[in-house]
Amino acid sequence: MADVTLPIVAVLLAALAIAAPLARWLGIGSVLGYLIAGVLLGPYGLTSLFSIHEAKELLHVAEFGIILLLFLIGLELRPRRLWAMRNAIFGLGGAQVGISALLLGAAAVLFGLPWHTALFAGLALALSSTAFALQVLEENGELSARHGRLAFAVLLFQDLAAIPLIALAPLFAVGVATAGMDFKAAIIALATIAAVVVAGYFLLDHAIRLIARTRVKEAMTAVALLTVVGVALIMQSVGVSASLGAFIAGALLAESSYRHELEADLAPFQGLLLGLFFTAVGMSLNLRLIIDQPLLVATLVVGLVAIKSIVLFQVGRAHGLERRPARRLGMSLSQGGEFAFVLFATGVTAGVMARGTSDLLSVVVTLTMAATPLLLAIDSWMDGRKPSPAPLYDALPDNDRHVVIAGFGRYGQIVARILRGKKIPFTALDISPEQVELVKQFGAQAFYGDASRPEILEAAQIGKARALVLAIDDVEASMRTAELVRAQFPDLPVFARARHRNHAHRLLDLGITTLQRETFHSALETTRQVLKGLGYSDRETERVIKTFRTHDERRLSEDYKHYSDMEKLQSRARSDAATLERLFAEDAEEEAKIATQATKDGVKPKEPPKLKAAAE
Repeated sequence: MADVTLPIVAVLLAALAIAAPLARWLGIGSVLGYLIAGVLLGPYGLTSLFSIHEAKELLHVAEFGIILLLFLIGLELRPRRLWAMRNAIFGLGGAQVGISALLLGAAAVLFGLPWHTALFAGLALALSSTAFALQVLEENGELSARHGRLAFAVLLFQDLAAIPLIALAPLFAVGVATAGMDFKAAIIALATIAAVVVAGYFLLDHAIRLIARTRVKEAMTAVALLTVVGVALIMQSVGVSASLGAFIAGALLAESSYRHELEADLAPFQGLLLGLFFTAVGMSLNLRLIIDQPLLVATLVVGLVAIKSIVLFQVGRAHGLERRPARRLGMSLSQGGEFAFVLFATGVTAGVMARGTSDLLSVVVTLTMAATPLLLAIDSWMDGRKPSPAPLYDALPDNDRHVVIAGFGRYGQIVARILRGKKIPFTALDISPEQVELVKQFGAQAFYGDASRPEILEAAQIGKARALVLAIDDVEASMRTAELVRAQFPDLPVFARARHRNHAHRLLDLGITTLQRETFHSALETTRQVLKGLGYSDRETERVIKTFRTHDERRLSEDYKHYSDMEKLQSRARSDAATLERLFAEDAEEEAKIATQATKDGVKPKEPPKLKAAAE
């Protein structure tokens, strides 16, 4: 805004601080709260603190919240996750967007819009509100239910679909003089995208790593914001949507080891700016349209909600949902979405639709958001009961004298296969619903649930279990589970997987001494094969491996005393190579003495017995 004063900033912050908690308390969702706050503050509201010009300027600034949202969506799009959910994302999500867009586009043609404008409007209205729907599902306790997971998959596809729609909006401007395709500009844009992808892939993670080594948290936050803004600016300079640039930046960092830290740094900015965006949308709404054309607005709202609910209900049923969950899925995603506002603004700029059409559809989208909590409440009332909160975990079997496996990735699955072969009962838990669905496709049995929650461990009947196998990938989640089990079930044997030495030391802090470092034994076996391949005898190879194992396990125990002292650990690590060289030399000297004595005595030295990795 041109003249941002402290009173204006104070009013906006007060609106954000009050609207969300009050809306949550009223049970209408924070997004709707922001919209209502914007309406009250805007030129058509009760207070009229902001003019139309100021509201539009604020909306322009707040669109950075959408840019950050797309960056965070990109961070979530790890290839493994997409592959595990591919059927739900591209099957259910694609069917919903395609069918809804065609039906809504056809309805728009009946209302007199040109076919290209109608198709663009249909695609925009087919998208639901990710921020709104996920919050409504979470508040109703339905996000972990099957229809909640399918809703997440649909929303993920819609977010993916929004990216090309924003970028390709000018192509819908048929017959507009400014809409001609500039092939030179298109080639430059594609080349820029390719250059950003290549540069980001090879440089971005390394640059963030250098910043992370400084241990200055503010610098990490700054580099996260700079990454989003920088890529968005580069994209804008060649005529590509800033939102697309932010999405690409996020996708480039999806596999980065700093992904979670970046997400944590940016989430508060994204939440605040997204709240400001919805508030600005409320300010910008042309409420005079509701007064002047109430019947038209009501017809469009009812039509949009009805079409999307019916389509989602049918595709939900086709994917195996019962009638009630399919109905809840349809109602939860029946509203228009935040990307519709962005697409309408883009469409007006590109000449795809008129300003009046954009204003009318923006009002319709906002009213469908307001209708969603009301529809779900009516559905619960008609059903004769409030929907029971979906369980935080799948229904677990009734077991006794079993083994609980916390974490069902590669490590936990190996343990489970052997236990199954020995007919030892077990209950496997994993926090990722995608992983649970994936292993079921290969005949394995696992249950969705967070093992660090006491009620889930209780449901898994850990009090009757013979042992817990702690095989969780994430170190912090592993530690939370270990702390909970040690506090509530101190006598339960725990067999833990340690991701690295520090993780092992933290487990030792809890008194968990039966642990395996996940890559230690496989690395030793590889080294054994390497030494044999280089011509070392079986006897000498076994002595080297045994010497190293003994030394490393002793060092692990000794390092435990100093594991919080980084300088001490670094000093010990630097001296480790010299210690190993001395040990190997002493072993070689001892071996030579034994061989010499055996030759004198006429005795052939025996090969050592094969060592069992489990016992070692």
